[in-house]
Amino acid sequence: MAEEDRMTLIEHLEELRGRIVKAALALALTTLVSLLFTDRVMIALLAPSGGIKPIFLRPTEMFLTYMRVGLISGVALSMPVIVYQLMRFLAPGLRPNEKKWLYVLVPAATGFFLAGAAFAYFLMLPFALQYLLTFGSDLVEAKWAIGEYISFVTSLLLWVGVAFETPLVVFFMAKLRIVNAKKLSSYRKYAFVLAFVIAAIITPTPDPFNQTMVAVPIILLYELGIILARFA
Repeated sequence: MAEEDRMTLIEHLEELRGRIVKAALALALTTLVSLLFTDRVMIALLAPSGGIKPIFLRPTEMFLTYMRVGLISGVALSMPVIVYQLMRFLAPGLRPNEKKWLYVLVPAATGFFLAGAAFAYFLMLPFALQYLLTFGSDLVEAKWAIGEYISFVTSLLLWVGVAFETPLVVFFMAKLRIVNAKKLSSYRKYAFVLAFVIAAIITPTPDPFNQTMVAVPIILLYELGIILARFA
């Protein structure tokens, strides 16, 4: 029996290795393809700045930034394959009713993340970048380094996208019976305060307008999470 369990464990590890290899190959392929279109992606990332032309301060900064954008684009393109491999690895260990929620989680999480990234790109970034560009402009001239700019923009897109996963987190916490709708409703005032704290962390500018712009959607997403918790 012990030997049988050991072989089963080895088979699981071999399957995990196979899934990781397939995901890595997909990432390598999509990154290579992305490098062909990195110029267009960088133009899109620069668009919210309103037409500024960043500089690079180190000989390798532009090259490394170019490769970073290609890698990020490759990760985004290969994410369906990576998630699929993860699902195939986890599915055998789940009950039929649990598998159902696993297949709902992946497209829902993708949709919420894309909605958050779009919100940050089209609404937050233009205001935030304009504020940062003009802040102190009467004293110094703004010359942004391309590496710092791309890092700032991609980080903001990532964390706002993650913040938009709030309803799903609340829903699955309710499915696991960690919380319920009544308890979540009683925590509402604390959630509002936490939303503004998270907004202050995510938002790159200290002005209340941008922080409110982030906090209000998080509050609305929390309310959506309460509604989903009732169904859970």
